[in-house]
Parts: sequence; structure tokens; C-alpha cells
Amino acid sequence: MTVTHHHAEVNGTTLHYVAAGTGGSPILLVHGFPETWWAFHKLIPLLAERHRVFAVDLRGFGDSDNEPGEYDSAIAAEDLHQLIAHLGAGPVHLTGQDISGATVFRLVTNHPEDVLSLTAIEMGLAGFGLEALADVTRGGAWHIGVLAAPGIPEMLLTGREREFLRYVFASTTDEIDEFVRTYSRPHGWRGAAGLYRSMLREGDELRALAQSPGLTVPVLAIGAGGGPFTEATMSQAAHGKIASVQLDGVGHYAALEAPGPVAKAILDFVDG
Repeated sequence: MTVTHHHAEVNGTTLHYVAAGTGGSPILLVHGFPETWWAFHKLIPLLAERHRVFAVDLRGFGDSDNEPGEYDSAIAAEDLHQLIAHLGAGPVHLTGQDISGATVFRLVTNHPEDVLSLTAIEMGLAGFGLEALADVTRGGAWHIGVLAAPGIPEMLLTGREREFLRYVFASTTDEIDEFVRTYSRPHGWRGAAGLYRSMLREGDELRALAQSPGLTVPVLAIGAGGGPFTEATMSQAAHGKIASVQLDGVGHYAALEAPGPVAKAILDFVDG
């Protein structure tokens, strides 16, 4: 399956994305942290057998631009809205994972005309419990505070990208070379820092969006290393009943670790 690389000028930035497949309804894949589109490189061929598939580097990530500016989830959501228009492929089956949660949630609630369905993989939302992951006194992740503090990622992680990513990915260290390449570029942490700062302040806004206009598209929650966290989050955020799949024995980076089961879950959902 051939994957082609493209760039789109949208919303004052340049986004890099890849495309595969020629038939079926479109699927747009949106990565988390510490990832890029490459998080889906094993998943894309499986989906592209039956669908047109696009995977994007969010602004500040991968090979997308990371010039000075704002990098919060609202801006990233508008980027995706304009990217879908640029592709001429909408509406899409939208898949987001990890820290892209607020971005895809904003896209769905603000632009439901862009989205056929939402698949959430190992994903939380501020306002629905995600902020607790930043509380190191209760077992939260230390890297959230490091990334959210202005200037600290550049000071502590520049030149140590491989060591940090090897620590984070743990069992998937064979995958990190491509991630190291892009996070090692100048200002390579800028996108991640922006989304984590956004996460720490946007809970009230996301809860308000969940109430009105609300999440009106079909939703699938795919849980893996995080257990029922994704299902619990999306059940709170959606007005109606959601579908859910739990991948037992799979870690947090489900699309890398278990592309077959993830593809089956997505295809069963979107084709249904």
C-alpha cells in the first residue's frame, strides 16, 4: 500500500499529512504525544484496503510548521477544519488519540458537518478527569508539568530526545527513530507544550461544549493500557450511548502495538 506525503497551507500554518487508499469513506487519523503521523504507519495500510485514509502532523509536530505562535487545542481544531476543506474529503470518520482529545472534540462539537463519526483511542478530556494525570502527588505523569512550563522542554530535553522518547515508549523502542528525527528539530517540543498548557486550563470550556452543542456523532472508545479511562470519559462527554472496545494486554500506544485489533475495531465501527 503506497503512502504519499503532502503539505497543506491552512489557518496560517503548513501541515504535513500522508494519504493512502482510493475508495470508501475517508478516515482522518490524529496522533497524540509523543507521536506524529508515524504512530499510525502500521494501521494505515489495514484501513486503506477499504477506505481513503489521511494522517496528519498537528501544528508543531512532525514535519508540520512550528513557527512562533499559539499551539492550543482550539487552534489545532481549526487547522483540522480547514484541512478537511482543503482535502475536499469531508465529512470524515475522525480518529484521535491521547492528547489530541481536546482538538478532535472541539472539531466535532464546533463543526459536526465535518465528521461522520469519532473514534477515541486511549483518550481523555480536560474537564472529565484528564487533569488528574498532571498531579504527580497522586501518581500523575511528571512530563506534563515539564512540557507545560515555558522554556523548560527546550532546556531539559534538547539533545536528550532519544533518551526521553525511549523512556516514554518503553516496549516500543524499535519505533522511535522517526519520532526522534522530528522532535530533535529546532523547537521540536512546541506543539506538545502548547497542547499540554491548553489541557491545564480548558476543562470548563470542554464541559460547556459537551452540554451545548454537544457531541452528536456516533462514538467509539478504544481502551488499551489505560483500561476503562477512555470509555468512562467519552460516556460522560457524549449525550447518547457509545460503543466501546477494550484491548487487553495492549499498552497505551495501541496503534503501534496492536494495529490489527485496532483496525478491526475501527472498521467494524465505521462500516457499521
